[in-house]
Amino acid sequence: MGSSEDVREPTRCRRLQDPSPMTQILTHTPLWVFALFFGLVYLGYLQSRARRVSRGRLIVLPLAMLAWSLYSVWSTFDAHVTALAAWACGWGAVVAIALVRVPSHRASYDAETRRFTVAGSWVPLALMMGIFFFKYAVAVVHAMKPGVLGTTTAVVVVAGTYGLFSGMFMARALRVLAVMKRQRLVERSA
Repeated sequence: MGSSEDVREPTRCRRLQDPSPMTQILTHTPLWVFALFFGLVYLGYLQSRARRVSRGRLIVLPLAMLAWSLYSVWSTFDAHVTALAAWACGWGAVVAIALVRVPSHRASYDAETRRFTVAGSWVPLALMMGIFFFKYAVAVVHAMKPGVLGTTTAVVVVAGTYGLFSGMFMARALRVLAVMKRQRLVERSA
């Protein structure tokens, strides 16, 4: 009897001493990352509600996401030309598609108040969570296996994905801004 208990005891102690990889990842995550997560969730919730915004306020979130994604590329790959080119290609492709699409049908512009009425959407929250979790995953991979991100394929995929995400924010803002331009054209032709 004594020998079977001796065999079980070290296994139980080993489980308590060796936390799962997920537990290790979460315990090594700085607290500010959790604060950022909840801040983004709240900001995404605000975007889910219809709101009236000025042109300046409309462009703040896309510019913030652009800066965050560029920072993510820079902090992961420094000034790697391939990374910056992949980011620019991803961002530019999404923005170019937005420029050829029609203005948003979910927004309107009031020339008198110079404000846009933007319908609520959960898309910004999804995009913010996409950027957040992608950056988190990249940081975990970088911490656990730093060499993996050194390949050209990894550089292009990671940087390009950051560009795509931030480009989507800019694309949405440009489509809303196009509502104002369309309305001005209608007023001039009337």
